[in-house]
Amino acid sequence: MAREPRPKKIKDPNKEPNRLVQIWQVLRMTQRYDPSVTWMLIAGFLGPLAGGLILGFLLAPGQPVFFVLYIIVGVFAGLLVAIIILGRRAERAAYSQIEGQPGAVGAVLKTGLRRSWTGSEMPVNISPKTKDAVYRAIGRGGIVLFGEGPRSRTQRMLEDERRKIARIVPNVPISFIYVGPDEDSTPLYKITGQLGKLKPALRKQEIYTVGNRLASLTKGGAMPIPKGIDPLKARAQRSR
Repeated sequence: MAREPRPKKIKDPNKEPNRLVQIWQVLRMTQRYDPSVTWMLIAGFLGPLAGGLILGFLLAPGQPVFFVLYIIVGVFAGLLVAIIILGRRAERAAYSQIEGQPGAVGAVLKTGLRRSWTGSEMPVNISPKTKDAVYRAIGRGGIVLFGEGPRSRTQRMLEDERRKIARIVPNVPISFIYVGPDEDSTPLYKITGQLGKLKPALRKQEIYTVGNRLASLTKGGAMPIPKGIDPLKARAQRSR
């Protein structure tokens, strides 16, 4: 009897591609918006490889085993550097696609913040007329308010939000970052770097406490604070 043909495997459309396919897709997407990324990746790979070769010639003359090891280390180091470069350039290319659009800052705060910072994609204040918005993030550097739109329009919105926050957490530093069409504005891809430059002012528990305090502003009802009480020193009572 003739053997029955084996059924063909049906590809699952929901299955994610493997890592190499993902890297290739990211590279193609990045090249469309940043053609120079190819040369940057080549330079990032060849630099450590050349360093491995030089170390092999200098430190392992006449020792082929160690010479090959230096080359292998250079190859892996070059691949690591190239992947890091690709990740950063891909992030920059992705942000360039939404630059200037309403809600762009919220997208960065949702996906691009480091662990020491928390933010929401929803603005804390928005102008119904101009669609300018104010976003908020909390982290080791204190509280940061982002003005999305021209500085001439968002500066007053940021100052109003600063006064509200100062009534809730008066001892926490508040910084402004303007993200808009002005020449001195911060591009989307530099937001994370700007947060990292802020001087540490809060510890992990204090970040959590400040976040809970500021949640009252989002809900629309400010929590009254007795005079002389520092909200940063408030601690939850332990259950007995």
